[in-house]
Amino acid sequence: MTTFRITLAYDGTDFVGWQRQAAGVSIQGLIEDALRELDGRDVTVMGAGRTDAGVHALGQVAAFAIERPLAADAVVRALNARLPHTVRVLSAEGAPASFRARADARSKTYRYRIWNGDVVSPFERRFVWHVPGALDVDAMRAAAQLLEGTHDFAAFQTAGSDVRTTEREILKSAIESETRDPHSAILTYEVCGTGFLRHMVRAIAGSLVEVGRGHRPPAWIAHVLASRDRGQAGPTAPARGLFLVSVVYGVVQSRFTPKEP
Repeated sequence: MTTFRITLAYDGTDFVGWQRQAAGVSIQGLIEDALRELDGRDVTVMGAGRTDAGVHALGQVAAFAIERPLAADAVVRALNARLPHTVRVLSAEGAPASFRARADARSKTYRYRIWNGDVVSPFERRFVWHVPGALDVDAMRAAAQLLEGTHDFAAFQTAGSDVRTTEREILKSAIESETRDPHSAILTYEVCGTGFLRHMVRAIAGSLVEVGRGHRPPAWIAHVLASRDRGQAGPTAPARGLFLVSVVYGVVQSRFTPKEP
């Protein structure tokens, strides 16, 4: 048996998410189906993050073990030949049998993209949240910075989650703005942390837009954190604007380096 660690990218628009489910097409299911054909047996694939339906990835990491003797580059070619063009294996490498894609991760970076303008480009509509009307980007930046550090993020998680603790460490939380035309801009929220709760990034993005619209002051974010009440935060932003950018193993990532998708 050889254990491989792969990095993959996917357009999550048409999938039910990473995790195999009883109904619908999942990323995990597609890779496991491809490996069954490749290895002649059922192969379990474990991902670093369970991206939800409609969420995309630029650098998802997954691990599996196969019996067939193959080089890493052959694994990349064989999987891509069996996967739809909206799912691509970018690289593969051998890994220790003990490697766990999820539990061994030291940090993850997510990116949330907002199209701020009256009309959204048809080439961006699958990958952004379209928010028309003026947004105060400086206020959003100030609010985002308040999330850095170790906090209880219960107010930003999906109700009903059964995690052991809702405390998480955010290494960096920042917003960048890029003008696309005289009437539109792309706002990019990037957040790097040692762990995330379900829908946490989308709940934060929805809350930051509330600040940008002037509905709340930046300091409101601190009050939401302290409340531990999901009802106090903003709405959950749409899945289509969210990307899992990268997963880091070993040294904890403290700066953002990925480029625009």
